[in-house]
Amino acid sequence: MCGIIGYSGHRPAVPVVMEGLGRLEYRGYDSAGVAYVQRGQLIVLRAEGKLSNLARKLEETPSLTATSGMGHTRWATHGLPVERNAHPHQDQQGSVALVHNGIIENYQELREELEAQGVAFSSETDTEVLAQLLGRCLAETGSLDKALSMALGRVDGSYAVCVVSRDHPGVLYAARKSSPLVMGVGVGENFLASDIPAFLPYTRDVVFLEDGEMARIDANSWQVLDVATLAPVTKEIKHITWDVQAAQKGGYKHFMLKEIFEQPRVITDCLAGRVDRRTGRANLSELDGLAPPERLTILACGTSYHAGLWGMYLLESWARIPTRVEIASEYRYRDPIVGPGDTVLAISQSGETADTLAGMRLARERGATVIGLCNVVGSTVSRESDRVVYTQAGPEMSVASTKAMCSQLTLLTLLALHWGQQKGVLPAEATAHCVKTMESLPGILEAELPRMRSRAGELSRAYSDATSFLYLGRGQCFPLALEGALKLKEISYIHAEGYASGEMKHGPIALIDPKFPTFALAPRDELFPKVKSNLEEVRARGGKVIALTRAGSGLQADHEWECPEVWGPLSTFLLLPALQLFAYEMADYLGKDVDQPRNLAKSVTVE
Repeated sequence: MCGIIGYSGHRPAVPVVMEGLGRLEYRGYDSAGVAYVQRGQLIVLRAEGKLSNLARKLEETPSLTATSGMGHTRWATHGLPVERNAHPHQDQQGSVALVHNGIIENYQELREELEAQGVAFSSETDTEVLAQLLGRCLAETGSLDKALSMALGRVDGSYAVCVVSRDHPGVLYAARKSSPLVMGVGVGENFLASDIPAFLPYTRDVVFLEDGEMARIDANSWQVLDVATLAPVTKEIKHITWDVQAAQKGGYKHFMLKEIFEQPRVITDCLAGRVDRRTGRANLSELDGLAPPERLTILACGTSYHAGLWGMYLLESWARIPTRVEIASEYRYRDPIVGPGDTVLAISQSGETADTLAGMRLARERGATVIGLCNVVGSTVSRESDRVVYTQAGPEMSVASTKAMCSQLTLLTLLALHWGQQKGVLPAEATAHCVKTMESLPGILEAELPRMRSRAGELSRAYSDATSFLYLGRGQCFPLALEGALKLKEISYIHAEGYASGEMKHGPIALIDPKFPTFALAPRDELFPKVKSNLEEVRARGGKVIALTRAGSGLQADHEWECPEVWGPLSTFLLLPALQLFAYEMADYLGKDVDQPRNLAKSVTVE
């Protein structure tokens, strides 16, 4: 998830672009760059790290008089977050520069084709492949709009792109497919951006671009075309009333809520290029040449630990790999039995979690193979792992992790699918169900999230006077019970405990009374009768019950929360956001600081 801004107008372009990038830095902060045409020359300036590093470079660049240009702030998906991989990227002739948000799935094939034609690459990114391809198409057609149409016609994947041309100063082109892109319409100036905050101080008139559309802007005009046919498309200008802070959150009250609602997109991005729709096979090229583990240890902390616990069930049942899940802060201080022949999967959203890194290092010292599962390209986990699989969730701003766990569960599903297929132990029927369901999840979740939020709001108000909660789940719902309790206590400060339902009789049942509510996860799976029996025990002792279950389940609960049913263990992807939304609505109703709860930090980088 990167930030893009393009400008053409009557002001000096670079300051406008840099100001816009400052408002988009929440979308990525690995590196940044700008491109503009001045005195017939295409200028590209880039810097690794925070936007301030690029600002210092620009201070050393005199006479920034160009009145059009573009900029980019990067969240790395291909290639380390270093200057050579920063955007914008140019073609070999220096005729065009391009910035990109998204993932080009077939970039390797295109790169090999271009290299065979004599193109020399200076980065490891998928974006430079598109820039070089665009340059070739421009040389062939002599028309920038035709060249962009031709180049994008050869691309598989998602993109939002913006292009400047040396030979067309003052004109910018942009196009989108499955990545956000909007146009701002001003007086004597026009804008392109991946998000509205980039240009909001200058105009509130917005044109929302749809998939398969291309925009052309200059200072005094704009046009939208169909990417494939270049036929004009009629668009409506909408007036935005948000302020800048609200716009950065997409109109949501908090980043946490925005990130919960981004989970359909997260699943789509995680699956991009990783499932062969023809064969139903998982395609984790990051693990090419690596045999399935004989024994697997998952190392993680907090929410990532809960994701690992959930993944254990699939890895054992689908791939038949003996798996144990370890809290990294405990593992590092034991003398664990680990060595050659063992595989360790380290899960960390940031890739910088101190305890997880220490556990990884211990395992590597003893000869184990380490696979990193993380969200940040170039992070320590990614650098110190033998192999790394990126979750590609984009930056997560709220301290309470939501979409990051969704991305981890998606990748753990694909790992189980990948290794189960490699070993030949996963039935073809299960593969077909899994792939079909995973591809349908974004659409189902997109439709259900507003209803989930409404129900979460009702229930949070009904239980806002509770001082403690018990969360119950069996099987794969046990890790979800742990996560639901964690979310509630970390942002609402209500004490909560997650328990395996069958363990309730071994102590916690003593706490049950009318003022101690239970939140039960009760999908209609093979363990449903057991969960039903557990809840009857709660109600027999006067306990209040919220049951997250399928419609018509027949549960005796004080509040049933109906959740759509999908195939098998993938119902998790609908249960998880319900838990997140309940915690969010409770914290918001109680007036807590949702995005920055007390005493917590986003990444625990110290012991």
